[in-house]
Amino acid sequence: MFQTVELPIWALILMGLLAAVTAASHLLFPSVRWFFRRRAERVVARLNTRLKRPIQPFKLAQRHDMIQDVLYDPDVIRAVNDYAQKQGIPDNVAFETAQRYAREIVPSFSATIYFGWGTRLAKWLSRGLYRVRVVGQNHDLIEGIDPEATVVYIINHRSNMDYVLVTYLAAGDTSLSYAVGEWARGWPLRPLIKMMGGYFIRRKSLNPLYRRVLARYVQLSTREGVAQAVFPEGGLSRTGALGDPKLGLISYIIDGFNPETSRDVVFVPIGLNYDRVLEDRVLVAAAGDRRTQFKFRMITVFRYVGRHIWQRLTGKFHRLGFAAVAYGTPLSLREFLSSARDDVAEDLGAEVMARVAKSVPVLPVPIIATHLQEAGGVLARTTLEERFEAEVTRLQNQQVNVCLPPSGPRKGFDAALRLLEARGMVAQEAGQVRLTGKFDDLIPYYAKSVAQFLI
Repeated sequence: MFQTVELPIWALILMGLLAAVTAASHLLFPSVRWFFRRRAERVVARLNTRLKRPIQPFKLAQRHDMIQDVLYDPDVIRAVNDYAQKQGIPDNVAFETAQRYAREIVPSFSATIYFGWGTRLAKWLSRGLYRVRVVGQNHDLIEGIDPEATVVYIINHRSNMDYVLVTYLAAGDTSLSYAVGEWARGWPLRPLIKMMGGYFIRRKSLNPLYRRVLARYVQLSTREGVAQAVFPEGGLSRTGALGDPKLGLISYIIDGFNPETSRDVVFVPIGLNYDRVLEDRVLVAAAGDRRTQFKFRMITVFRYVGRHIWQRLTGKFHRLGFAAVAYGTPLSLREFLSSARDDVAEDLGAEVMARVAKSVPVLPVPIIATHLQEAGGVLARTTLEERFEAEVTRLQNQQVNVCLPPSGPRKGFDAALRLLEARGMVAQEAGQVRLTGKFDDLIPYYAKSVAQFLI
């Protein structure tokens, strides 16, 4: 017992490392976690004093606890048993599959990351690239939404900048939880999006077990009042026009809603539009094949950021026109269900998309694109300007959301024409404005973004 034992140096070092790790995991790590947890709670408490819709406790819960809440739901357990029976596998293997799905879906929200630099970065990008404007007359209706209701923003999907723009504009009201497609599951977007409160969805998955796990998470977060942002089109518009709604997430919310006991769910339509969409050429090129998948590549991001920084340093960068946001008329799910027909999800999807379409802002570039397209690609500048101003007046009289500079339509017309000229899409010769043939397929793309108002 008291004899000397000889050990190699490597074994002694290994034992020392194992002892240090054990001591740290039992003594140091819990204290460190407690310190950062308390600090995070203080940050959230300060944030909630200035947010119109405070961050809900469910969103701040431990990720492990949220995963357990999802997995041990009776409907999920039944789905696990059905999956095991259909696949001919043991129940515990099917449960591990459901656990993998839950870990993939459930976010790990960090208020420090979201409000510390996430919203600041969103503000810098939005205002650095565009002239950001909020237009419309529905601010009072948004302010009047019941503070206890769950707000679900329904947004048309024009660009990946949509996430950035809406995050920036909503930063003073609440934190948003986004449903994000598979394109962003690679590093470094995956951990970043999860810390920003986003949850990943496999849009094309027909696996009933996966669908059940996803539905349960959406229903739990809705029940607990987590503000969400949903792009019902299911992907970026490749034609410029609004797409048909995918009803998956909306149907999950409806299925988990009890008009008598649940807190109300209020759908807020949001219309977005841009004078220039960053991905426009890629989207138009892929418009003919819906199977085309867009993959996130860091090299593309670095290349674009490097070019942008160089343009900034050399003074050659000019902002890309307007990025406009308009709020539509909110829709209460409780009120809608009181008068709904049999197919509630389809009717609700059609109604909210109609309100989104009505709220989409009309910008100078789409107006010019529309009239050049109608004229066959050539139009006298004075005629084009007259038609532009007449169109603006007509739309404003119809209470359509029109985004213009404070100085009026003429300034907006000149700025939009310069933007199109800078891209080489139009040229001015002998008092005429004509399409150059470069990126001519983008003209109908921008025209369709406001086709519901101009055609």
